[in-house]
Amino acid sequence: MPGPLSGIRILEWAIWHAGPGANYMLGDLGADVIKIEQPEVGDPERGYTRLEGSHIMDPDRPTGILFHITNRNKKSVTIDLTKEEGQQILYRLVEKCDVFLQNFRPGVAARLGVDYETLKKFNPKLIYVNVSGYGPKGPESGLRGQDYIGLARSGFLSAMHSGDDELPHVTGAIADHMTCTTAAYGILAALVARERMGVGQEIHTSLFGSMLGLQSVRIGQTLMMGREPAPRRRREMLNPIYNHYRCADDKWLALAVLATERVWPDVCKALSMEELEKDPRFDSTEHRAENCRELIDLLDHTFAGKPRDEWLKLLRQHRRIICSPILDPMDLLDDPQTMENDYIVEVEDQELGRIKQVGCPVTFTETPAKVQGPSPMFGQHTEDVLLEVGGYTWDDISRFREGGVI
Repeated sequence: MPGPLSGIRILEWAIWHAGPGANYMLGDLGADVIKIEQPEVGDPERGYTRLEGSHIMDPDRPTGILFHITNRNKKSVTIDLTKEEGQQILYRLVEKCDVFLQNFRPGVAARLGVDYETLKKFNPKLIYVNVSGYGPKGPESGLRGQDYIGLARSGFLSAMHSGDDELPHVTGAIADHMTCTTAAYGILAALVARERMGVGQEIHTSLFGSMLGLQSVRIGQTLMMGREPAPRRRREMLNPIYNHYRCADDKWLALAVLATERVWPDVCKALSMEELEKDPRFDSTEHRAENCRELIDLLDHTFAGKPRDEWLKLLRQHRRIICSPILDPMDLLDDPQTMENDYIVEVEDQELGRIKQVGCPVTFTETPAKVQGPSPMFGQHTEDVLLEVGGYTWDDISRFREGGVI
């Protein structure tokens, strides 16, 4: 069965992860994604060997690992958009595409004649997507953005603050990927609007705006209360059974019990601490909050007495106790819940061989999502796309190559 976006064609002129990552997600849903890269240069993510100082590329492989994550399901086409003939090629491709996505700084697209006002002349129903650092308006709209700036500018880093002197360093390209998710959300909404109303349109998203959206609960709470939530220190959590604990095997588990009055007796039984149930220090939500440090010390000592799996088995005998292991990424490879839902899948990559990647987190019963293919080699599909989508001939392609256009 085809995916839910089968028949949708996306043209991508974007680099790094914030933006391009949206299209690998839409590719999982069946969209045909064509990635435009500058001849002889390509997406700089192809050669990115270090992330935050750490090696992220096998020296024996020609392409960086991050590129393989961001660009699966895509076709690579090399076109020099600084040349007029390259722009003409783009215009012809745009006529056959549903979406155009770019993430260069404001003004770059217009300078090269590939802005929305220009491209909509060739395809009035085109959905044109801009991904920026700070959004299309305001005094910072022209500034460069980057993942860590998205974390900082939006207040996300301050949310990680536990009251210590230093803020933690958050890894994993969270702001970049949240921006991709937001862009994909916008594209899907625009496709529905086009189908219902017959209109193309220009849409904007940004690292800053996406990270504000991710924190809508925290920021909304702050705005309505007129103050920020207090920093959360593990040893001072007012609800000690909404906290995490280290077990005897040095592994951690999380308790996530909000209905504390009803579930507190179950927790005491599961931990063989029945004497605490009616203890006047801990016999109500208010008392447990007043004496949270003392209770957390007791729970720390108790959890340190058994390995994590034993505790999880005991806790899960009581269905009202919500709990989970705290896993590292490598733990997920042996986690049946992860693998049986295809949250991690195997992909056959042209350079790396058989590799594991995060799969689509949404399951469709009638139009299944799946990884359509690996990341492309540089310029791998240039001839095929120009012939099949652009309607060019082999003579045209030879002329383009001689002129350095592709």
